[in-house]
Amino acid sequence: MKPENNLTEGNIMGVLLRFSVPFLIANIIQALYGAVDLMVIGRYCSPESVAAVSTGTQVTQIITSMVTGLTLGGTILVGKYTGMKNEEETRKTVATTLTLFFIVAVILTAGMILCVNPILLALKTPEAAFDLARQYVVICAWGIVFTCGYNAISAILRGYGDSKRPMMFIALSCILNIIGDIVLVKYAGMGVAGVAIATIGSQGFSMFAAMWYLNKHKFIFTFHFSSFRIDRERAKELAMVGVPISIQECMVRLSFLYLTSVTNRLGVEAAAAVGVASKYDVFAMLPATSIASALAAITAQNYGAGKLKRAKTSLAAGLGFAVTASACFWLWAQLSPETMIGVFTKDPDIIQTGIPFFKSCSYDYLAVSFVFCLNGYLNGRSQTIFTMISVCIGALALRMPLIYFAFTYCSDNLMAIGSIAPAVSGIMAIYTSVYVWRKMKQEVV
Repeated sequence: MKPENNLTEGNIMGVLLRFSVPFLIANIIQALYGAVDLMVIGRYCSPESVAAVSTGTQVTQIITSMVTGLTLGGTILVGKYTGMKNEEETRKTVATTLTLFFIVAVILTAGMILCVNPILLALKTPEAAFDLARQYVVICAWGIVFTCGYNAISAILRGYGDSKRPMMFIALSCILNIIGDIVLVKYAGMGVAGVAIATIGSQGFSMFAAMWYLNKHKFIFTFHFSSFRIDRERAKELAMVGVPISIQECMVRLSFLYLTSVTNRLGVEAAAAVGVASKYDVFAMLPATSIASALAAITAQNYGAGKLKRAKTSLAAGLGFAVTASACFWLWAQLSPETMIGVFTKDPDIIQTGIPFFKSCSYDYLAVSFVFCLNGYLNGRSQTIFTMISVCIGALALRMPLIYFAFTYCSDNLMAIGSIAPAVSGIMAIYTSVYVWRKMKQEVV
């Protein structure tokens, strides 16, 4: 099985769109997991169940963020060696990535199950929703091995220039998840447990389907026990590239978990409203996150092939596409926030509570597009230490202290709390742009 796309040749905009659109569709489908869970719970269960799932998904998303950050390291290294046309190093990278992720999955599963109560207590989960949130997180923890597995396989394929097959695997998983949610919640009456079981079951099926398909089509790596091994040099390189990305993803998620802990203190309606907003954060930022991940792979292949100018041109094209797409969600939030919230819940108290938060936080859809795309370009160049430091500063030194300040002095003003994210993203976009511009000036193309 040969690479689907050579990202180092052809019209730049055409290559970017052909590679990133399946990436975008896959990310939209993947985001539907939590969204469908919340929709089904919102229509058939109590407000406490809505708060439980919204809080529980915030917890599970930090695991997903950690995993996707590490897997992006695999994408970058596979992309680099594919661009260099070094098949042996590509094979070693794939084997090392998959083996390490099985080990990581076991560790994360044990850690999540042992720490679920302290985590939910730290998030100030409403008492009425605590047991349900715990149930959701524990069940999802048993599916971490599936999350690691199919995210690792998808990331490797993307580094190999193939964004279509990951889209197919994730689409299969999402369809099964939707069917499982409806059957287990609406008809079996399993509530929060039902959506969690549907999620891990669909992910497991998708992972095994991907392994079977790739073995059948003679992928560069064969899924047999003897193939799983760790190459020390590739493991070091993967850690150098992937761990900083994982840390930055976790820091972003940690800052949003802190926001959840703050708004949970304001009651069930505020907790549910911010939970709904977090779902739109995912969807509205999908164009930017998809382009950023695509840019990481495109940049990695082009730097591996020595085509620096092409990588820079791809960044400019990606920025234009990402900002334009994210602006559509920003306009919706400004003109009709109640209809956005109404997609997930018909509770009038949640809708009214969420309107001011939506109007202010939606500016982040625009600002974060710049940050994600610039970081994607830098990650593709293996400049992951800078992006890690940048994101940590934004999350720990700016976003979390400002959330604390807003909660302390204007806790009843969700518009003020919601304005923090776009303000921080704007600052990050400025200093990251300056860093990228200076790096470009230093290079001879």
